[in-house]
Amino acid sequence: MTELRFTTAPEQDEVFQVGDSVEVFCDHDNEKNERVRGWLKGVVVQADNKMVAVQFQENVYLTDGWMVPDHVLWSPQKSPNIRYFRERRRRRRRTDDENESA
Repeated sequence: MTELRFTTAPEQDEVFQVGDSVEVFCDHDNEKNERVRGWLKGVVVQADNKMVAVQFQENVYLTDGWMVPDHVLWSPQKSPNIRYFRERRRRRRRTDDENESA
């Protein structure tokens, strides 16, 4: 029997778990009900070692244009089109009064 030797440890990539907040790069409706392509926040509702299902509050569309009725998109675990959700902090704008005193 042939022996397998590893020069490095096998990759231990993190996988998405049910309940994780994620962002998916997909076609969806924006606030003005216009169809756009971009990152949309969703929640993982099913996951295994190869695939992950993400559910959204907004309408999402397949690549060929069909709306997904249950708002759930499936994606491979290692897809570049899915990532953990990160809260974006917006910098507070300075008002004219603050600019004068600074």
